[in-house]
Amino acid sequence: MNDDINVLALVKGRERYIFLYEDSQRAAALRALGRCAANKELSFTWYDAAVLSQKLREQEPRPSHRTERLNLPQSSELDLED
Repeated sequence: MNDDINVLALVKGRERYIFLYEDSQRAAALRALGRCAANKELSFTWYDAAVLSQKLREQEPRPSHRTERLNLPQSSELDLED
């Protein structure tokens, strides 16, 4: 897995919330969003956490889907008798 540094940022008025995390630390980043939302001393809300968590999930690398070839019978293999 590639451990690039990912950035989630939110600007609320004069406040800046910036979350840096590696690909392998996505779960920890989600927990950090929840901790910030639960902190009554911050203006960071549960809505903010939901929006940023959606952005985090959108940045998640998608697993490559292996495409299997569909083997259909050839026309010569079909019984075309009338």
